[in-house]
Amino acid sequence: MIQTACGLDCYDACKIIGTQKEGKLFLKGDSTHPAGSEALCRHLYRHLEEAERIEQPRIDGKEVSLEEALDAVAEALGVEKKLLWRGSGNFGVMQEVTNLLMEKLGGTLTHGTLCDGAGDAGVLAGRGVNKMLPLESIKKAETVVVWGRNLTVTNPHMVPLLEGKKLIVIDPVKTAIAKKADVHLQITPRTDYYMAILLARFIFMEDSEDISWLEEFAPEFEDFYDYTREHRIKAILAYMDVTLGDMGDVLEHLRHKKVVFLVGNGVQKYTTGASTLHAIDSLGATLGLFGKEGCGVHYFGHSQGGLSNPFKVALPTVSKVTTPFEQFQTVLVQGGNPAESMPQSRRVRESLAEVENLIYFGLYENETSALAKIVIPAKNFLEKEDIRLSYAHHYVHPMHTLKESSIGVSEYAFTQALFERLGLEGLASEEEYLEMWLSQMQTKEGELISPMYEPNPYCEGFGEEGGEPFEFIEEYDDDFINTKRFNRVRVSKKHQEVDERFWLITPKSKDALNTQFHRTQEVEIHPDRGFKEGERVRVFSLEGEVELFVKWNEDLRLDSLLIASNTKGVNFLTPALVSDEGESACYQEIRVEVEPIA
Repeated sequence: MIQTACGLDCYDACKIIGTQKEGKLFLKGDSTHPAGSEALCRHLYRHLEEAERIEQPRIDGKEVSLEEALDAVAEALGVEKKLLWRGSGNFGVMQEVTNLLMEKLGGTLTHGTLCDGAGDAGVLAGRGVNKMLPLESIKKAETVVVWGRNLTVTNPHMVPLLEGKKLIVIDPVKTAIAKKADVHLQITPRTDYYMAILLARFIFMEDSEDISWLEEFAPEFEDFYDYTREHRIKAILAYMDVTLGDMGDVLEHLRHKKVVFLVGNGVQKYTTGASTLHAIDSLGATLGLFGKEGCGVHYFGHSQGGLSNPFKVALPTVSKVTTPFEQFQTVLVQGGNPAESMPQSRRVRESLAEVENLIYFGLYENETSALAKIVIPAKNFLEKEDIRLSYAHHYVHPMHTLKESSIGVSEYAFTQALFERLGLEGLASEEEYLEMWLSQMQTKEGELISPMYEPNPYCEGFGEEGGEPFEFIEEYDDDFINTKRFNRVRVSKKHQEVDERFWLITPKSKDALNTQFHRTQEVEIHPDRGFKEGERVRVFSLEGEVELFVKWNEDLRLDSLLIASNTKGVNFLTPALVSDEGESACYQEIRVEVEPIA
């Protein structure tokens, strides 16, 4: 029996127990682990059984030996301009060992993220440092607010923590978790900032703020109250498509309660995403939710927070959101699929096509591997040694080899082979690097945990060293809409005027992770918008278009449509915009139209 952890890119980062019986490997989750259960999700089995894995290296479409392919990579890296573009998912610390190769060669890396960077910037603006809320805080809460986060899809192992609590969901989609909520506010997309600001204003108006906490940890709260008063209540309620009664229902469960906000990255897929998280944190501060048992705001955390990274290097970088691939002679794509996952796919594919030596190093066939000159298959997480961190909890899992495979090469072995071929020195052993990481960890009840763990984070204040005050949001600059005008033609509960455009919502799919596994070709639309279920339509924006099939979804607003983020071609619609703060992609900063295909 061997313990490891799931290497797939999701919140839960489940601990796994592997057992060999009669030559076969059997896997189950660890039911004693705080962030898991005995059941493992469908993604794991798709990863092992259904995915189209790359089994043989290729050069110019022809299968070759691994040695030949590595020789070709070494030659391709001998050029002046070379880039390493790595997928953003948190799969294991050894993924980053390839940084050491680029450091020796004088290459270029990327900065920014396709995921959560805008929200993280908003967290840092208020708190100074991003400390994850421990899972036990969720257990001890009285009210949980799930905000733009579809728990049953993105981290189902957190759902049991909600039992017995008052549940509020704020989401433009009536998700499975929203259907179980005591209150669901199905707000207009991209209005989460306004929801947070108005809730804070109402808290102040009814004297429900935590005065004693504010005076000690957030003394500028009166200025923040003045800031909230600059926002017009009636007009903004109409724009959000909620009523005073709706707000009262939420406030009833927030007043003088232990409250936890579980915030997803859907609220920050916009240029103004940092402001949204800063506003939600400011609401949390108004209620005095930081540093207390059973209270807080849970968002993506820094998995490497408090750790010294042996793979950190000082190299020039380019934006991961708007990468100019055409400026490089050699591009090494590691564990990602930029041809499909980056916004503005048409530009990305044209840019990749201009790269002389496009190298793909990963597990699965995808749109990027199809374009690559050199393809190197990787080991999966059951076939190598690694360490799994998480961006949703503090638990750390050593990942051990559960089975041997003749397919592929690990990140360390790949780096080591290229060091040898290129005559480079200075690479330590794999065991030494693993020990560098593990030696920094703490333990809690027999489990390894991050050194950033605190039972009640921010109990001594904010900032890197603690003792600093919380900084409230004090401005909001939004160029996408005129925030002073709320009379746009749109769909609302009271006025059934229909804008021909739709808000684009791009959540994760229950059947896929990023662009891996089962991928749909559907666009979900409310049946009242007049499209026939199953009909083929053209969805288009200012950026491009994609042909999809209609799937009815009564859980959507009439002014929105849903295309899962793994859908083939969805990013032909999305803009190559970088968030105002946080260097993050803004996938939902777009309105789209739909027309039937004759």
